[in-house]
Amino acid sequence: MAQVKLTKNELKQQKDALKRFQRYLPTLQLKKQQLQMVIRQVEAEMRAKDGERERLHRETMSWVEVFGEDVGLEKLLEIRSLTTSSGNIAGIDIPVFEGIEFTEHPYDLYLMPLWVDRGIDALKRLLALDAEVRVLKRQHELLSEELRITTQRVNLFEKVKIPETKDNIRMIRIYLGDQQTAAVVRGKIAKAGIDAKTHAGAL
Repeated sequence: MAQVKLTKNELKQQKDALKRFQRYLPTLQLKKQQLQMVIRQVEAEMRAKDGERERLHRETMSWVEVFGEDVGLEKLLEIRSLTTSSGNIAGIDIPVFEGIEFTEHPYDLYLMPLWVDRGIDALKRLLALDAEVRVLKRQHELLSEELRITTQRVNLFEKVKIPETKDNIRMIRIYLGDQQTAAVVRGKIAKAGIDAKTHAGAL
C-alpha cells in the first residue's frame, strides 16, 4: 500500500476517491448481474440447439440407415457463406448468427436414390445448427471473459479500494485530530508560561 500523507489535502483526495469508488461500484455490480443473466440465456440456447441437432440427427439416421446406401451427401453440399451481425451486451460486442448459405453440387437424378433431396435438406439443417452453436459458443467465451474481468473489478472495489480508502480517511482524521489537540495543549502551556512570567514580573 502506498504511503498516505497525513494532510488535509490528502484527506480531501481520499474522500473524493471514496465517493468515486462508491458511485462506480453499483454500475459494476449491475453489469456483473446483466452478464450472468445473459450467459445463462446463451447456455440455455446452446442446450436447446444441441438437443435440436441430436433429434434431427437421430431422425435422419433412422431413415438413412433403412436405405443403407452411402452416397456421400457431404460431397453434394458445401457452405458458401455464414452471415453474422454484431450485437452489444453490457458494452461487449458479440457475434449474432444471421444465416447460412449453401452451394449444391449437381448430381445425376437417375443414379442417386430418391431420398437424396431429403438427405440434403436434413444436412443443411444440421450444418446450420452447427454454425449457430459455434456462434453461441463464441458469444459465451466473450461474455465469460468480460464477466471474469468485471468480477475482478467488483472484488477490487468491494474488498480492497473502498476499505483501504476508509482506513486512510480514519487514519488521517485521527492524526489531524491529535495534531489539533496537541496544538491546543501547546497553546495552553505557552499561555500559562506567559501568564506566569507576567505574574512574576508584576511582583
